[in-house]
Amino acid sequence: MELIKYSTTEETMKLLNRPVIESRIIQEKVFSIIKAVKTNGDKALKEFSEKFDGVSLTQLSVVTAEFDGVENRINEKLKLAIEIARKNIFKFHKAQHVEYPKIEIDDGIKCWRKSVPIETVGLYIPGGTSPLFSTLLMLGIPANIAGCKEIVICTPPQKDGGVSDSILYVAKELGIRSVFKVGGAQAIAAMALGTKTIPKVDKIFGPGNQWVTAAKQIAHSYGVAIDMPAGPSELLVIADDSANPKFVATDLLSQAEHGPDSQVVLISTSEQLINSVILEINNFKKELPRREIIEKALLHSVFILVDDFDKAFAVSNQYAPEHLILSTKNAEVLSENILNAGSVFLGNYSPESAGDYASGTNHTLPTNGFASAYSGVSLDSFMKKITFQKLTKSGLSKIASAIGTMADAEGLDAHKLAVTVRSERSDD
Repeated sequence: MELIKYSTTEETMKLLNRPVIESRIIQEKVFSIIKAVKTNGDKALKEFSEKFDGVSLTQLSVVTAEFDGVENRINEKLKLAIEIARKNIFKFHKAQHVEYPKIEIDDGIKCWRKSVPIETVGLYIPGGTSPLFSTLLMLGIPANIAGCKEIVICTPPQKDGGVSDSILYVAKELGIRSVFKVGGAQAIAAMALGTKTIPKVDKIFGPGNQWVTAAKQIAHSYGVAIDMPAGPSELLVIADDSANPKFVATDLLSQAEHGPDSQVVLISTSEQLINSVILEINNFKKELPRREIIEKALLHSVFILVDDFDKAFAVSNQYAPEHLILSTKNAEVLSENILNAGSVFLGNYSPESAGDYASGTNHTLPTNGFASAYSGVSLDSFMKKITFQKLTKSGLSKIASAIGTMADAEGLDAHKLAVTVRSERSDD
């Protein structure tokens, strides 16, 4: 953990570099994985599972027998928690459905747009150090609400060659049976290209490490859409002297435990608070099973002392965090200063964990500064918008001259002709 005191925004940003592996190395290795999957399909996927996951697979699909009885293998307390999360996520995303009105631009000119579900979507569910069944809730629920015709799940196999019961249980509850035991960049390649076993999809969703993120970005060149660049997790907390140090410390630890390449940042107007938070982090982390991962993440985490909130928000908006917590007085009022963030948590009783699991908002969010241009996953992510227009002859006549003049200016004579032949036609 590094403490920065009263530096300029520019100096602070230089010290806030996110932990990355050299992009050229990642790109080269990911390209080779994609090429292998394109050439050898399922065979390459099985070889990569053995190489990266240490698992020898005879089949990539999760078969019916693996789903059978999964509800009996999940304890009742977890099932109840999943149901609470499912209802809240459904309620929040269902409310995002919008019916668009037909707009009468002028007499005889109507324009509108319609939301249409993406037909085939691929959901990448991380399962390396921890099977993230919560991500399946976050992606599968809006995909179902949108009405996607086919939903494909790829998730890394466990050491026994199976898929985590929690992921199978959620998939079964959501009515999704196309589940495949493939992880990493090779899973993204399989969904982007299609293999004998895994269907090609129209759009790929889901967070992952830097290799998965690179593979998703490369998938664009194969004509596959992606939700966003979503890599290692990150959290920024802005706090004042009203914040509870234990609350802030546990928020920072909750994101640090995601992985050694996660980054957590604290910006405060109170040096006493920063010192108290550091003390609480050192106390709490001793008791946590993922302590080794946390300590690696904390090596590139930063604590920043600032003069005022103007400086705090200047740094935060430039950093564009995946998660942003405001542990301050008047947090909702101060939130008007936020320009760039994936998801925001206001006040001392809004932990980031709530958004990760059960408050209802989506936890699939842009990282690595992409929150300056990307939104998190929503119902709209699973739909495309098609525009429509209907013109009568009199409606067309109102804009015919403008169309012709603009077509002349661009040297596109056939564009003008398409209007004039209609204008010259007498109605039957």
